Amino acid sequence: MERNHVLAQFEPRQENLLLILHSLQNNNPQNYLTQDDLSATADFLNLTKSSVYGVVKYYTMFSLKPRGRHLIRTCMSPVCRLLGGRDILIELEKLLGIKWGQTTKDGFITLEPSKCLGCCGNSPALLVDRTLHGNLTKAKLREIIAGIRNPSKLINKRGRQCQKKK
Repeated sequence: MERNHVLAQFEPRQENLLLILHSLQNNNPQNYLTQDDLSATADFLNLTKSSVYGVVKYYTMFSLKPRGRHLIRTCMSPVCRLLGGRDILIELEKLLGIKWGQTTKDGFITLEPSKCLGCCGNSPALLVDRTLHGNLTKAKLREIIAGIRNPSKLINKRGRQCQKKK
């Protein structure tokens, strides 16, 4: 969706800043905010570009550089780390052939760290786009990656939600 169409969906009120930034980023095929996005948002909300930039730099969910079509955020909270999160990250890096902050050569997946995903009771956890996956094992991780690369292979197309262990 074009930038002006995204902006037209909102009232020009400062409290819409985060919603506008999310919408602009989500409508960019490379999942990031351009300098033109920041300028247009600042003009639309009658803010300085530096104040919009400050918000973008503060929140880790925003990016100023191109990313993959799919984002995988790995939780590195103390709980996730203690319950195997580091092993999951190592396996994920091996499966994707990239490290944190990198994008696969095909531009399909970007791997990013997260301080906490709020799924401590089901650690280790990761977020794929907007789907939270908990109680991860290496086998579950391989299944998740296969599902991202080939969605028709997913048994549950919504993904595994972070739910309490039974």
